Amino acid sequence: MQAEQLKLLVIDALEDIKAEDITVLDVTGMTDVTDFMIIATGKSTRQVKALANEVVVQAKAAGVMPLGVEGEDIGEWALVDLGDVITHVMTAPTRATYNLEKLWRVENVQAASADSE
Repeated sequence: MQAEQLKLLVIDALEDIKAEDITVLDVTGMTDVTDFMIIATGKSTRQVKALANEVVVQAKAAGVMPLGVEGEDIGEWALVDLGDVITHVMTAPTRATYNLEKLWRVENVQAASADSE
């Protein structure tokens, strides 16, 4: 599956479980690790876990096996590594603390919506 398709799959999965403030960082050319970082907020640790799980479930259903999943046990910050797309799901306080958008200083930050792609 190409990176663009995988990005849309992740956005759909997050929207299915009502993630908030979904943001896509296009980090192509900034790192060899991934092409896109998708950051989303969950209202609670339970929702963070559910969001990460939904990304994993939908990726597997599409034939993409996650390279790694971290943080599901605690739920403040969960990471799903799908290779070309890395998904960070966090509670609002955790997201504000780490501010990945600022850390990466990406010029091309997009609010994500599967419908707009």
